[in-house]
Amino acid sequence: MKLPSKKAALRFLLFVASAVLIFYSFPRVDEKKYDYEENRPWRYSLLTAPFDIPVHLDSASARMVRDSITANFVPVYKQLTDAQRQSVAICRAKLDSMTTLTSAERQRLLSALNKVYADGVVSHETYDEIKSGSLPNVRFVDGNVSHTQSTSSFRSEREAYTYIDSIFRNQCAQGGVSAASLAEALTPNVVLDEDLSARLLEDACQMALAPIGVVQTGERIIDRGERITPQIFTILQTYEQMVEERKVGGIGHKIYPLAGQMLFILILLTALYLYFYFFRKEIWGNMRSMAFITLMIVAFAVLAFVAKHTFTYGLYIMPFTIIPIMMLVYFDSRTALFSLIIECMICSGIATNAFEFIFVQFVAGVTAIYSLKELTRRSQLLRTAFFVFLSYVVSYVAIEVISSGAIEGINPKMFAALGINAVLISFAYVLIFVFEKIFGFTSLVTLVELSDINHPVLRELSEKCPGTFQHCMSVSSLASEAAVRIGANSLLVRAGALYHDIGKIKNPAFFTENQYGVNPHDALSPEQSARIVISHVTDGLKRAEKENLPAIIRDFIAEHHGAGKAKYFYMTYCNAHPDEEVDAAPFTYPGPNPRTKETSILMMADAVEAASRSLTDRSAEAIATLVNRLIDGQIADGLHDDSPLSFHDVKEIKESFISRLRTIYHSRIAYPKATTNKA
Repeated sequence: MKLPSKKAALRFLLFVASAVLIFYSFPRVDEKKYDYEENRPWRYSLLTAPFDIPVHLDSASARMVRDSITANFVPVYKQLTDAQRQSVAICRAKLDSMTTLTSAERQRLLSALNKVYADGVVSHETYDEIKSGSLPNVRFVDGNVSHTQSTSSFRSEREAYTYIDSIFRNQCAQGGVSAASLAEALTPNVVLDEDLSARLLEDACQMALAPIGVVQTGERIIDRGERITPQIFTILQTYEQMVEERKVGGIGHKIYPLAGQMLFILILLTALYLYFYFFRKEIWGNMRSMAFITLMIVAFAVLAFVAKHTFTYGLYIMPFTIIPIMMLVYFDSRTALFSLIIECMICSGIATNAFEFIFVQFVAGVTAIYSLKELTRRSQLLRTAFFVFLSYVVSYVAIEVISSGAIEGINPKMFAALGINAVLISFAYVLIFVFEKIFGFTSLVTLVELSDINHPVLRELSEKCPGTFQHCMSVSSLASEAAVRIGANSLLVRAGALYHDIGKIKNPAFFTENQYGVNPHDALSPEQSARIVISHVTDGLKRAEKENLPAIIRDFIAEHHGAGKAKYFYMTYCNAHPDEEVDAAPFTYPGPNPRTKETSILMMADAVEAASRSLTDRSAEAIATLVNRLIDGQIADGLHDDSPLSFHDVKEIKESFISRLRTIYHSRIAYPKATTNKA
């Protein structure tokens, strides 16, 4: 049985890890709530009643009813006979111990005390309510019988004491009142029954707020775009409350939604991976690229879930268009668009309005791709952010007008969220730099920077190897034009051509273009000369590594001669040893052969440009013969066997070289000499 390759195993682990991370961060179904406001349009699709829903008064009407019942409610009080009996007993004991009072006076005092208790003694707070008129009556409940009583006869402890004191005018009786300590003995015997009053008040409110109707099963509650009236708002709240109450918490209720979420995530990630497998083999086979794309998808999904939970408009604050921007910088526009669609589909699972979210993000993503065909300057990113903001605004307004049928449905707060989104897009430039360092990618911005001839390496090349520098410049121009003809990356070819011969800096005099009369190879054997010339490839790779040049640029250095031969010295040796079987290894470059269209173009341009300098006949026929002979020879030697170039590409490259060289070497008009007119 064939075991899976290491790359296949890593891709599978990457797939599983990304699915688990998204699933773990995905908001649970129980946490998803409808997000709506009173007097705002309903943003969801048609909602029908899954069960009978009682229709209650709206909140404003219910509040008015409750306030009315509360204002007219007669509270329930209870009589504390034990407090009355205890207070009277204490006073009697103190009065009996007084010898200054007659029996009749003692009896009058006790009768007055019993009377104030019979009329009712209440607390200071209750008495204040009575005096203010807010408590004209109270109720007493005896078993199941309730009777109302006026509060006009009720007294507070102080009023009761004043009343008793006013009855007895003689000094002896007043002394008895003081001796009996009536001020301390008097305690309320009529107090509020808080529990019973609250229960009766709630019962009265419940009766008054009983359902006024019912929304039957299957009946329409509200449809998209309708205004949420106070009555519908109440029905929606009742619906959500009943949904919560009906959750039984069984295993099916928990497992099925989770299984659905995982299946939802797996389907989308599978679609993403199948896209790479069928349409982007180069990405599928590159684990760094797969890890980068998966990381982008997972990271933005997790951040979107957090933003949605943290901010009201969190999903619209998230700069999802950074995804297509990053994909466009490192890969291509189709991958950028497909990655954005997958990301939006994943996040639509938590969006308030999935259709609106997907539409708005799709329009913004397409705008970002169209406005940023090639990111070569920072100003382009700012322009893209501006266009993305406009597309967000226009698409959001379109959806809201369709949904609500009126311009009033537009929420100004959304514009602020979209503005923050546009500002965050500008930070993509920082992310591009970070991911270049982490994953070893090379962006167009970096290629533009590398193409600057003021780069330290190129400046040193121009100073120490002026001939080589001019050769690199000419090869760069020749190769980039050919790349444009066949749809290759012209900016990459231009940068690679500028650096392909930096290894010659170590021994500039051993290369023809830098020599001025003296040729050091005259004193060397062909093997020694070949070793020095061939070493400019390994020296160039060492220098590139020292200067931290991107790996994609180092490929141009390694592959621009491929596994070809240093033919001049090889043929010289062969001619000097006609009867020997020559070992070609000392005269062969280390390779590898070109593996991309861009490095193949450079190999061709390098040979053609160098050879064209030695042409004596620079006619169109001679140039065409030279180009065809050199390129056909490389193909015959198998140097382009690993390249994806087609026969049509080779034909276009030849035509581009011929046209370019004819322009460079066209014959010039001789300027006439000035003549002197003599008188």
